[in-house]
Amino acid sequence: QLQLVESGGGLVQPGGSLRLSCAASGATLDDYTIAWFRQAPGKEREGVSCFSKYGSHPHYVDFVKGRFTSSRDYTKNTMYLQMNSLKPEDTAVYYCAARRAPLCLLDRRSEYDYWGQGTQVTVSS
Repeated sequence: QLQLVESGGGLVQPGGSLRLSCAASGATLDDYTIAWFRQAPGKEREGVSCFSKYGSHPHYVDFVKGRFTSSRDYTKNTMYLQMNSLKPEDTAVYYCAARRAPLCLLDRRSEYDYWGQGTQVTVSS
């Protein structure tokens, strides 16, 4: 069974950077559509970025486009999220998630069957 473990979160000043990792085990991650979600205090979980199962490049929501970069390392079975120019409103628990079907559907978190525990990102002076 696919298992996902996030890491790399922490405290960073506004304008700083973090790189999050999502390590997969139990299955090959590139056999899945994989995505990053986040949930800020008092807000619903929202999609951030996604690799389609058959896609050649990631997709991003408008809020993070130009600041965040998602990538895969096939040799490590790991997905990354490079987060630059961080803002206080980026503070959230960040989750990676996976589904077998090829469409990203970042607005439908219920379509994702596999989730990590999440990693806390706090952006504060």
